[in-house]
Amino acid sequence: MADQVDYFEIGTPNPEASRAFYGGLFGWAFDEPSSPGSSYQFIEGGKGGLWGTQDTELGNWAVFYVHVADVAASLAVAQKLGATVAMPLVDNGQITFAHLVDPTGNRFAIWRRNDE
Repeated sequence: MADQVDYFEIGTPNPEASRAFYGGLFGWAFDEPSSPGSSYQFIEGGKGGLWGTQDTELGNWAVFYVHVADVAASLAVAQKLGATVAMPLVDNGQITFAHLVDPTGNRFAIWRRNDE
């Protein structure tokens, strides 16, 4: 369903501390990494994700993802409305997504499955 919030993600250079904090606070269970050598773990069977950014310069974030019909088109509209790009369009083979910052400084993301 387009234009609905249906995923969240936490980016952190200290995934162990984030797992301990959010697991302790909310009782969340973290899956094994999504693939060998991956720094990405699903939370609660895929309701959200924890991205270990320790080997990157991506930093920290906590974002909600809005499922859109066309990521590139939504990205263009968001920019026309004053958003800036925090993470450009990414196609990881399964999904296409981008992170943006709204005109008041809030980070959010848009995404779509590639098989839709």
